[in-house]
Amino acid sequence: MMEYTSLPMNTQSEVLPRPGFLEIENLVKSYPTPDKDNFVVLEGVNLTIGEDEYISVIGHSGCGKSTLVKIVAGLEKATSGSVRLDGQEIRQPGAERMMVFQNYSLLPWLTVRQNIRLAVDEVLKNANRAEKISIVNQHLAMVNLTAAADKYPDEISGGMKQRVGIARALAIRPKMLLMDEPFGALDALTRGKLQWQVLDIWENNRQAVMMITHDVDEAIYMSDRIVLMTNSPAASIGEILKVPFEHPRDRAAIRNSKKYFELRNHALNFLDRYFAEDE
Repeated sequence: MMEYTSLPMNTQSEVLPRPGFLEIENLVKSYPTPDKDNFVVLEGVNLTIGEDEYISVIGHSGCGKSTLVKIVAGLEKATSGSVRLDGQEIRQPGAERMMVFQNYSLLPWLTVRQNIRLAVDEVLKNANRAEKISIVNQHLAMVNLTAAADKYPDEISGGMKQRVGIARALAIRPKMLLMDEPFGALDALTRGKLQWQVLDIWENNRQAVMMITHDVDEAIYMSDRIVLMTNSPAASIGEILKVPFEHPRDRAAIRNSKKYFELRNHALNFLDRYFAEDE
């Protein structure tokens, strides 16, 4: 039987080769209610992510996954606890953390090229015009969108729109990429292709990634570790599973592996257990 990383949370940093890049410590997030009792969404969340580690967070709807990644992005504030990136407390959005949303978030009156260039102009203010053009072209090529560079968002597919969002996020050279259900709105065939493309980009340009997903297969294929959340209210990290496959990955080879089925069943059993408790 394979072994899983499922440790007391105060020992999680010990399993990382480079601890201390992103550190979430005793995180609590609650919201006030009309009866003056706070509704606690997240309670006692502790997690450390390495500087080139790909992490997926899975849990049932309403367990606070998106809230957690928004706190890391600086889009929401923690009620208590701390979140630090490279030793610096996160208090607001910053260019060192870029977010890719499920709904693409492209400006419809700008072309693919212009959507990416807008982010470059905003963040890389010291780059000259030639450098900015080079950066945009490089990232268009990285996501295979050079031929669509001068098209508008309503002229391209959903998968292409999401690639624009990923290119825009990567073009400003963030320290960490945050993705909230980035493939959730795509059909199965497009989703599989884009998963491969994103993983290929990451394998060739390593950085910290935190991805929210509902898809266990997606998490196993793409991640170094999988964070399993308990249910809300007062959701926390129930288990952390180490994915035992080296990069670069072959999806077909992974799916024919005994370790793949053991890991998948372990994650699904965890989610089923909390689904039953919620009922």
